Amino acid sequence: MKKLFFVFAFLIPLIIHAQTIKTDVLILGNSNAAFAAGVQATESGVNAIILTQSDGFTLGDFKIFSQNGVTKAFESRARKSLKLTDSVSLPEMTNQIVNAIIKNWSDSSKLLDVINNTNYYEIKRSGSGWEAKLTKEKSIRAKVLILADHIEKVLPALKTESLKPADANTINYSENLYRTSIAGVNGTSKYLSLYNLLIPNQENILYINSDNLEIGQAAGATAAYAAFFKTKTSLSNLKRIQGELLSYKLSLMPFEEVKVADSNWLAIQKVGITGILKADIKNGKFYFNPEKEVTYNEIKQPLKDYYYKAQIWFDDHQNIPINLENTISMVCYVGNKAVDATKTELEKKWKKNYKFSSNYDLKKILTRREFSVIINEYLKPFELINVDRTGRVIR
Repeated sequence: MKKLFFVFAFLIPLIIHAQTIKTDVLILGNSNAAFAAGVQATESGVNAIILTQSDGFTLGDFKIFSQNGVTKAFESRARKSLKLTDSVSLPEMTNQIVNAIIKNWSDSSKLLDVINNTNYYEIKRSGSGWEAKLTKEKSIRAKVLILADHIEKVLPALKTESLKPADANTINYSENLYRTSIAGVNGTSKYLSLYNLLIPNQENILYINSDNLEIGQAAGATAAYAAFFKTKTSLSNLKRIQGELLSYKLSLMPFEEVKVADSNWLAIQKVGITGILKADIKNGKFYFNPEKEVTYNEIKQPLKDYYYKAQIWFDDHQNIPINLENTISMVCYVGNKAVDATKTELEKKWKKNYKFSSNYDLKKILTRREFSVIINEYLKPFELINVDRTGRVIR
């Protein structure tokens, strides 16, 4: 009897523990945003559970979305599930087909789990994370919680009567907050600042609108950062999260005519978010104008704001054309590089690496595309210069 007592004493905690599912990120909802958040969290290397209270997901038409990491991941899984080669067009993505693909994805994934038709009756804090009570005996514990659905059951734990989802702002160059963007909203001139996503005085919980794929992806990466580094969402590293999202092809700036397939997309995104080259808003959309020639006056002050040595260079070079030769002079002076070696390197890369349609010509006035690529490669303002919570440059 004594021996059996110790056996049962050992088994009981295991049985109780088996009723608690542990994960890194828990997403509540069945929408575009919930799906994107779960996919991006797993793409960023953490475990994620998407908990729906329905038969599955109700997603918008993927054809209307930009080709970012989430849509590409979905297409890849769809082809694998449907056994289609890349040369064959995907069929119409009805809800039935979409949910069959996602189920197959969840069943075969080590990181992503989707639990459908499961209600929760309480959500409460559990240490620095969260616990969703499914029944009296079963719950899910997560380090970070993402809400893309009804929030009513969570409000008591937050000790508040109401909460608004993260707002996207219209890009406004009279302030610098756009530099803190973690998602450009496709087809608009709006962006989501990391600091609009984080909830003041609330750790490891994010609340987003249900319909936006880009914002869902940004929330997934932000949650993954906190879970992976075992930290609080309030301590999110802006540059790390921006870099992660760019690596998964999410535009931080919603340039209408510079899509992910563009060979210079990454350089234009990185320079665009610095504000060294500013875009135009027309009819609610955001245009970078990549083939427009660069002017002296549009780059003078922004580069001075980023680099002390740029102030000296511009003072010594008044109102000159921004051709290739002068741009090389500037980046070499500011970045402490050899002029002749830079000219040789650029000539080799001009068409082969950068895929420029123009010929290498030192007297050529540079387009905004060409200038962005050169600035990004030789001065690296996005990587090397930090900004504060308001987007102000820190030097």
